[in-house]
Amino acid sequence: MERMKRAKFIMVLSLRFLSLRNTQEEEPPDPQLMRLDNMLIAEGVAGPEKTGGQSAAASAAAAAHSAGESAIEHSDYRAKLAQIRTIYHQELEKYEQACNEFTTHVMNLLREQSRTRPITPKEIERMVQIIHKKFNSIQVQLKQSTCEAVMILRSRFLDARRKRRNFSKQATEILNEYFYSHLSNPYPSEEAKEELARKCSITVSQVSNWFGNKRIRYKKNIGKAQEEANLYAAKKAAAGNSPYGLTPSSQNSSIMSPPPPPSSSQDGWSLNGDYSSAQVAMGYSPHGVNSP
Repeated sequence: MERMKRAKFIMVLSLRFLSLRNTQEEEPPDPQLMRLDNMLIAEGVAGPEKTGGQSAAASAAAAAHSAGESAIEHSDYRAKLAQIRTIYHQELEKYEQACNEFTTHVMNLLREQSRTRPITPKEIERMVQIIHKKFNSIQVQLKQSTCEAVMILRSRFLDARRKRRNFSKQATEILNEYFYSHLSNPYPSEEAKEELARKCSITVSQVSNWFGNKRIRYKKNIGKAQEEANLYAAKKAAAGNSPYGLTPSSQNSSIMSPPPPPSSSQDGWSLNGDYSSAQVAMGYSPHGVNSP
């Protein structure tokens, strides 16, 4: 009785697997799997050397300005990438082991059944192809999730680097000094932007963006900006002269000079006035009384 059950079980398996005899002998390679393989190789996750990925890590950290920051990000990126690579190879090894075990099991069943009915080696080979095709979906899922993990890692490091890409303290000092020295008209000319970019070791576009953001922050927080302006004015007065050709008298007069006519303002900034006039133009009085 037990032999009959076993024979029926083997018969059902044979009917299930051998029902696809008319399938193609040679299946073309899966294009999705090829794309995933190429991407994993390019990122250093797949390939003969499991310790690859140096070029990918270097490219991820290439945009950082500071050498120390670049080295830290490079090291962090490589560590995270190594974790992804380790997990990928562990899961891939489990996948290959499961596929081989199942294939061996089915081949043993077919050989055992060949004692009762003829099964050619060609049919067994076709069955192996069918099994591998079924397992390919698992392989695609594994490689796709690994590629997504690498992309998330790259995106996170790039986004974090953009957020942390602050100027050096010296560059910020130079830009702030120019801003508060020209508070009556904080719109540097192209020549001034080029000079500031050269002194700060940044691009002209970055200088323009910094001044645009600084003007917005100044308008939103006039009280804090006044304290900062007084601080820079005191520094200049103590230094005796300004690297931009301003004398202490011109600095003091720029803070205390009267406001200009309303028609001479640009975006809330006085074109011919100074720090005090800029405050009045934006509805702020240095004496604590808001202008109407």
